[in-house]
Amino acid sequence: MTFRTLLISLALFVTSPLMVSASSDLPADIRAGLEQFRQASGLGIDLGDRHQRELYQQAEEARLNGQTDEAGRVLAEMKAGYWAAVGYLNLSTDYAREDLNPARALVALRVAMAMLEAEEKSARREDLRNRLLIRAGYLAYQHEEYEKAIGFLEKVALDSFNTPRALYLHGLALSQRNNHRAAMQSWHRARKYPLAYPGVADAWIAMGRGYDLSGYLGQAGEAYLAANAAFESERVTLRKLADKIRSEGAYKSLVEDAGETGVDWFLADSRKLAQPRTAYLLRFMEQPEAQQAAGRVATLEAMETQLAGFQRDLQVFASVLAEQIALVGGRAAGTGTTALAKQGADLRARLDQLLAQTLDAGQESRLAKLSKTLADTREKLHSLDQRVSERPGVLRALRDQALALKRRNEALMSSVQGLRRDAETALDTMTLEYVASQDQRMAFALDKTAQQIAHLYEYLALQNLAEAELSGEKTGEGRP
Repeated sequence: MTFRTLLISLALFVTSPLMVSASSDLPADIRAGLEQFRQASGLGIDLGDRHQRELYQQAEEARLNGQTDEAGRVLAEMKAGYWAAVGYLNLSTDYAREDLNPARALVALRVAMAMLEAEEKSARREDLRNRLLIRAGYLAYQHEEYEKAIGFLEKVALDSFNTPRALYLHGLALSQRNNHRAAMQSWHRARKYPLAYPGVADAWIAMGRGYDLSGYLGQAGEAYLAANAAFESERVTLRKLADKIRSEGAYKSLVEDAGETGVDWFLADSRKLAQPRTAYLLRFMEQPEAQQAAGRVATLEAMETQLAGFQRDLQVFASVLAEQIALVGGRAAGTGTTALAKQGADLRARLDQLLAQTLDAGQESRLAKLSKTLADTREKLHSLDQRVSERPGVLRALRDQALALKRRNEALMSSVQGLRRDAETALDTMTLEYVASQDQRMAFALDKTAQQIAHLYEYLALQNLAEAELSGEKTGEGRP
């Protein structure tokens, strides 16, 4: 059994186990080798990221069909790594939704963290690790296991996209432990991030609540007013961003300009994660539909650039061919070889005269070779005349092909430009809807702060009224 045959059969075995198992034509040694290879793969042989992705898809299909036990069985067969960790994260979500007790969901999250440790250090590994920690912290907080929640959330990286959410939840857990000062420190750190990130708006509102619970009602009112101003300012930012999208397009406004370091009207500072435009781009790109829409525009833009390059090359090629045709057309066929042909005829005549004289064998041999050389030269001159006469036709044919390709390239470029405009329009519509939803989110946050401010002022008014009544009773005011 050759190794190549084994690999081909293994590919069929991995891709479609039913196909292999149903086939009775495989030799016994190949079937035995495949079975050994399959068993070995479960003991440490890495079949690659693609195979793990396929197993993950199988687990997802089972999970989405409500077969969590089958999904767990497939995940248990997977190698430790990124895809197994994602599978257990999704499984924990189902457990959290189905169970009143978070134990099973937390166990699945811990298994996911353990699986992720086998993944090489990369951006996706760190991002998934932070998501797992936040999810575990949220579950623990939701079921009043505050110390456990604090332990999970304190491990989240501070330069992560999910850091503000972790800081907000961390503050909530500390607040439940009556450590309001530490809670407000976490919320204050979360407020330094753009409001586009999850948890930031909640942290602004929570600051006022923290002061309220600590007994500092004046500072609580100031915190709510500061949150109100921040939300109003963010709505202005969102309106300006929407105007920029309408005037320049979403692709340029968000994708192309997101990496700029210059000062713009909505750039808070030079830090990458602190730029509101970058923040909204990251949030927007969380949606698979947004990734596809932006990817279509980027692909069509690259195609248009490539076709424009082809167009320039074909234009230059056609121009050079036109110049060559004009240059060759001005020359008559045989013009350059007439003088050479005349000289060759003169040499031939003199050679014939020499051959007519009495010569020895050596002289005759040399003259015969010279005669052959002259004949070959005459044939080559004739062939050259023929090629020169054919050259204008060849050049015209090449130019016709170049012009035909140029017209075809123009048609393709026009089609790509139309598709790109459609893709940009679709992306603009999707982005404007997203910006509108963010503006609505800020409006809801404004309503919350307005309610908190109203409740605070109502409480202060009642407290002042109660103090005034108490003071009146002590001094006898109002009595007959």
